[in-house]
Amino acid sequence: MGPVSQYDDDADRPEQQPGPAPTSPQDATGGDRDLDDTQPVTGGSSYPPPLPHHPAPEPPAGPPAAPEQPAPWSQPYGQPTASYPTQPQPAYGYQAPYAAPQQPAPSSSAPGTSRLPGWAWPVITVIALMVGLLGGVLGGVAVSSSMSSSNVQSIPVIGTDNGASAPLDATNGSVAAVAKKLLPSTVQIQANGGADGSTQGGATGSGFVLDDKDHVITNNHVVADATGKGELKVVDQNGKKHDAEIVGRSPVYDIAVLKVTDATTFEPASIGSSRSMRVGDTVVAIGSPLGLSSTVTSGIISATDRPVTTGDQSSSSYINAVQTDAAINPGNSGGPLVNLRGQVVGVNSAIATTGGSIGGESGNIGVGFAIPMEQVRITASQILATGKARYPVIGANVNTGAQSDGAEVMEVPSGTPAAAAGLRKGDIVTGVNGKQITDGISLIVAIRSHQPGETVTLDVKRDGGNKQVRVTLDGKVG
Repeated sequence: MGPVSQYDDDADRPEQQPGPAPTSPQDATGGDRDLDDTQPVTGGSSYPPPLPHHPAPEPPAGPPAAPEQPAPWSQPYGQPTASYPTQPQPAYGYQAPYAAPQQPAPSSSAPGTSRLPGWAWPVITVIALMVGLLGGVLGGVAVSSSMSSSNVQSIPVIGTDNGASAPLDATNGSVAAVAKKLLPSTVQIQANGGADGSTQGGATGSGFVLDDKDHVITNNHVVADATGKGELKVVDQNGKKHDAEIVGRSPVYDIAVLKVTDATTFEPASIGSSRSMRVGDTVVAIGSPLGLSSTVTSGIISATDRPVTTGDQSSSSYINAVQTDAAINPGNSGGPLVNLRGQVVGVNSAIATTGGSIGGESGNIGVGFAIPMEQVRITASQILATGKARYPVIGANVNTGAQSDGAEVMEVPSGTPAAAAGLRKGDIVTGVNGKQITDGISLIVAIRSHQPGETVTLDVKRDGGNKQVRVTLDGKVG
């Protein structure tokens, strides 16, 4: 397919402008549809003070003394359009402060005044303390519940990039060892019929097991058309099919989270980081290209931070991709890209093509793209916590036509973060937090590598001069 140029619905919407035809080697990739069509309690835990000592009363010589009181407490650069490779505890605790029990005023000699015996005061004190403690516990539960449900400030990100827990040693150089570790965690996705051929338009893709709760990561475009009951199957390494359902999906980042709904013995994959990878490092791609399950290919990281746009005019994703020459073909979408320590560093999502085909579908030419695992972890965490994913926006419309000196701002609607920051129509954005921006697509990708609520600094050319604009990113669901 040709370059994708369209409005990005809710955020940083690109605006197509005519421009010269791409001339860079990266400026022309064909489109392919994957054979798979996204406090502790402050104050500590102190117990109430010991009960005051009350000796047995002696007959008073005069008026009785008051009892003691307890003390209170306190895209690609240019425009190659990569295409899908598709085939038919609460945050805070609370403890109520200790309140001293109310004691009756000292008795007087006034007629009708009642006076309790001395032994009754310790009993009353104990009862009051028990009631106070129970009230503190109940109060703590109520406040904690409120905070955990409506005042959560952030969503913990799943997975860790912990080298010490990697399945294989840092000196491992064996692709076979990686395959042995990862194949049990890699699955085939059959969406809306898929490889069964029972439904026209069925898709076959790949995925991997995220955790011990049988959640599976795949691409949104693999499962986007299989949202009905019974339309998804997950096939394990042994060929056994399992029912699955969509937990949530993000068309913007082309990520979907599935839940396998029947009993399984899936083994979660180890999670790594694309940022730890260097150009030239060996990687392994695992999946079901052309419906061939449990297929393993290997190659190297050929580039990082590659702006890539995938999809078509009706649905597109912008990816700050990891580029690899490991063979990725239709059906690999959603499968893991793995380092030699056996850690998933990306999700295979797209390939560049020159218009050739295999069985009527575009095939691999040695340029494939994977979504970085850092973004996958964030998006999957949001989906598992809320059922939805969010992405950042500045609200300006930008030109996604051929450019080389930056991203031209075409419109700045009022009420947007861009307008609040002082961005103007005609500005040329040349950098985000010091990272060079060459065109509209690279600006969108750079913004989407951050999170809503973050503040980024844009380098801007305006009226022949240079300035910096700080923008606090808004968030949209998608």
